[in-house]
Amino acid sequence: QVQLVESGGGLVQPGGSLRLSCVASRSIFSMGWYRQAPGKQRELVAGITSVGTTKLADSVKGRFTISRDNAKSTVYLQMNILKPEDTAVYYCFASTGSYYYVNYWGQGTQVTVSS
Repeated sequence: QVQLVESGGGLVQPGGSLRLSCVASRSIFSMGWYRQAPGKQRELVAGITSVGTTKLADSVKGRFTISRDNAKSTVYLQMNILKPEDTAVYYCFASTGSYYYVNYWGQGTQVTVSS
């Protein structure tokens, strides 16, 4: 079993920045973030493996960066140039394999982009 603890959500104005963090209780191959906006399906935002392979959704490329500290079992999502359409609950995930076969979820953290 892996526990995931997220932090860093909040309210920010359009064009602003936030950094999300997620600490895992032990090392695991893939980690990252999904998000879910009201009335929409949960979607993959970014993922990173323990060997540094990354994936970013097209909608966030050039604005978001994912990174990982393997020694701390922690993944970070740096979100820049935030837009109102980035408003969602962001869920940290962990997987023993693909980003699309999630084994564990965090509790979710709200990100709201609004003036």
